[in-house]
Amino acid sequence: MIIDGRAISRELLARIREENTGGVTVRAITVAPTPATRSYLRIKERAAQEAGMQLDVVQLPDSATTEEVVGAVEAPGAGAVIVQLPLPPHIHEARVLAAIPVEKDADVLSPAARSRALVPPVAAAVEEILARATISPKGKRVVVLGKGKLVGEPVAARLAQQGAHVSSYDERDFTPSVLSDADIVVSGTGVPHLVKPEMLTEGVALIDAGTSEQKPAGNEGGTVLVGDIDPACAALASVYTPVPGGVGPITVACLFRNVAELARLQKS
Repeated sequence: MIIDGRAISRELLARIREENTGGVTVRAITVAPTPATRSYLRIKERAAQEAGMQLDVVQLPDSATTEEVVGAVEAPGAGAVIVQLPLPPHIHEARVLAAIPVEKDADVLSPAARSRALVPPVAAAVEEILARATISPKGKRVVVLGKGKLVGEPVAARLAQQGAHVSSYDERDFTPSVLSDADIVVSGTGVPHLVKPEMLTEGVALIDAGTSEQKPAGNEGGTVLVGDIDPACAALASVYTPVPGGVGPITVACLFRNVAELARLQKS
């Protein structure tokens, strides 16, 4: 089963638009954006429109201080606030994330937001994919590759809550043998084609949430977006998410689903 993330995203965003009774303004804050970051923000702008919302991108100068970023986070006028990661090294990331008001934290990045019922977008996307494939995480052997704030941490925590037996590794402590008996693999390391077919058991569910830019061999032109999982693994998998067009669009839709839920809670 190859997951069509774009089709699922369109379905989710249309549902949000139908249920959204008033346009919500979402502020996205970025500092020193990379080409990949700019691309992600364009995708979010289109998704916001599909959901009947508006995304206002605030690009601070590369020299912005932590205090200036916090000021942009705390400024009034938005129903939800997104801090586009990564931030430059001179910005105190933890302070910035802690400044996101819990009632506006659709990415579920602040410490206070993690104690609420809202599901972080990538974890929600993984949940959506497994549900559509009629796979219950309960009792499954799950390997999560990557331990980052956006993918590894929230995905591992969510699947463990659902009764999965979760093991987490990053690219430094990963060895191919850890995948040999996995029922589900979720990867978000950003290491191109880290997972190879010979590491896997037939029937495994493969959810690729890692992206990186790679220059194709013999190509004098630009780069292409690739995932952590070698596409050759699809032949072994019961579920496979391609890159691009798999987890990413669903994650963005789940982000705006969270925005809609936060707006509903603010009105209640």
